Amino acid sequence: MTNIFKLYRYERNKYLHYSINTSASIYNYCIGLYKRYYRMFGKHLNQYRLTKHIAKLKKRIRYWQQLGSQAAVQDIIQRIEKAYKLFFKQHKQGTLPPSFKKCRKYKSFTLKQTGYKFLGGNKLRIGKRVNKFVLSREIGGKVKTLTVKRNNLGELFILVVTHHQNETIPKMTGKIAGWDFGLKTFLTGSDGTNIESPLFFKQLRNKFKDAYGSLSRKNEGSNNWYKEKDHLNRVYEKITNKRHD
Repeated sequence: MTNIFKLYRYERNKYLHYSINTSASIYNYCIGLYKRYYRMFGKHLNQYRLTKHIAKLKKRIRYWQQLGSQAAVQDIIQRIEKAYKLFFKQHKQGTLPPSFKKCRKYKSFTLKQTGYKFLGGNKLRIGKRVNKFVLSREIGGKVKTLTVKRNNLGELFILVVTHHQNETIPKMTGKIAGWDFGLKTFLTGSDGTNIESPLFFKQLRNKFKDAYGSLSRKNEGSNNWYKEKDHLNRVYEKITNKRHD
């Protein structure tokens, strides 16, 4: 089960942005290394050897040390390894190999067993710093992974994956329900229950078009251009969140 919580905006949270940017730097370095190794030797680079190599480099490259946990580095390498395995398996079907990513488009880093600790309530320590998040629901079960993610607006979220050993299975009632799909009413149940169509995209489409048109009329790189870009991203985030709901 994945729980998503929003981190409070604090000036000190900028170190998490630095950590995501550092993750992008390590990711791109690994991609380049994979490509060079295959070009020189015609073989796939061993994941274990790459992990050891990056660990040594991380001690020498000061910028990389902003990503405190070695577990986050291991996750980056595992992501790349998984993507390459998928490419080798399905390249005939058009699957492309993993490629370089721009720093601003790299969105997250993941910690598995180490590098974080929940301190109770809405407090969480990542590395050596304590952060507060919006505790919209209780975190139940054993925490397996924690991902720090930023959206297009620069807002930070934590994605907490938990495992429940003894999940309660809902009891069967023995009743049967029929549902009818319609254009105006999304679902009509045999018991008379009506579920309206989710028209959020239609409602927000005009706002999205207006924001996109306004952005295209601004000089790229100007203050007004960045303001309109943020506005467009806010509308996009609303559409995305409503789809998830």
